[in-house]
Amino acid sequence: MTAQFLAVGVGCRSGVAAEVIVDLVEAALARTARADLAVALFTVVDKSSEPGIAEAAGRLGLTLVHLPRVALETVADRVATRSQKVIELFGVPSIAEGSALAGAGAAGRLLFPRIADRGATVAVAISGEDGGTP
Repeated sequence: MTAQFLAVGVGCRSGVAAEVIVDLVEAALARTARADLAVALFTVVDKSSEPGIAEAAGRLGLTLVHLPRVALETVADRVATRSQKVIELFGVPSIAEGSALAGAGAAGRLLFPRIADRGATVAVAISGEDGGTP
């Protein structure tokens, strides 16, 4: 049995600075009040060339996982926020929330809707009791 963990989903406009993402991730994690849990960052593979996300993961000391778009499609009915622009660009309603939910595994759940600032979005999901794979 694997311990629970927090899956932080990240989305952003092209070229968003790492410090913007770091600030949002730190704010979101503070809001969870779950400093006892391991944390990993998740985003869609389409964002793999986005330097701000990779740099933010490095600054935060967190593992960054790039998920296939199909993983976000499988949790699309569970997101709290739907962006028409994201649907048009990626075919899913939310990069941040979808990445968090997909990263948290089948029994994962969002802790709160995404937060957004300066072109970046972050959402946090907690894995199910059996953990899953961070």
